[in-house]
Formats: sequence, C-alpha cells, structure tokens
Amino acid sequence: MMNIYDVLNELNINYEEVEHKQVFSAEESQHIKNLIKGIGCKNLFLKDKENKYYLCLISDEKKANLKELAKLVDKKHFTFATEVELKNILNLSIGSVTPLGIINDKENKVKLLIDKDLENNKILMHSNVNTKTLSMEYKDLIKFIDYFKHKYVIF
Repeated sequence: MMNIYDVLNELNINYEEVEHKQVFSAEESQHIKNLIKGIGCKNLFLKDKENKYYLCLISDEKKANLKELAKLVDKKHFTFATEVELKNILNLSIGSVTPLGIINDKENKVKLLIDKDLENNKILMHSNVNTKTLSMEYKDLIKFIDYFKHKYVIF
C-alpha cells in the first residue's frame, strides 16, 4: 500500500500537519482552524444510480446541494455512498473522508467535484485518518489528483 507522505514528498508538495482528537464532521473540526492555517473542507462521498462514485470537496462554510452537484455531471441525483463502499473503494472510514483517499482507489472509480472557491488557498484535509489534518495549497492538491490520473470537475 502506498504511503501518502511518500507521495507528497515525491511530488515536492509542501504541507503542514497537526494532530488532534478524532473528529467526525466539519462542525466538530472547527477548532482545528485555530491550530493550522487553511480553509476547512466538507468531503462528501457520493454515488449515482449507476453506482459511479464522486468525492465532492466544498468549503465547510457552504451547504451542499446534492441535486445541483448531480447536474454538474449530467445526473439526476446523488445519494451518499455506504460505509462499506467508502471502505472498499477509498479504504477510509466515516469521519476521515479526504481527497487524499484516492491513493487507495486502484481502479480509478472516483471522480472529484471541487469547489472553485478553494482555488488559490491553503486547504485543510485529513491524511486518511480523522486524528490528523494537513494544510496544503490547492494547486498541490490538483498535482496529487493528477498524479493518480483521477478526473475532476471544478464548479
């Protein structure tokens, strides 16, 4: 299994990291912004009726409109993927969803939907566990996504 830190170092991606108590939602993680610089993200693992998977990243200050998100990829609606699907595809558990989880998506099943308001900012995300948060530049996240050849839509 690949190690996130090895990949970040290989790609010359600078990041800061902070350890904290377990968090399971964007609301619970608000205090982390006092520990490390960046915009908090909600990470939603979604699927459509054909069982195609999407990981949506939006600023934690926004509400996600699943119907509008589905329209971005010409779908009628999304539902949340199950805990089992999350584990099987991204090898993540609830509360630790992160775009860095694509490191475990060997079959490239997940397409990312990324809030344009995150551009040109440092963004906060878990490092595949919900007890650590990384801060990295948006452009470096895109570099990471491109490295794993995942498709993404910026909205």
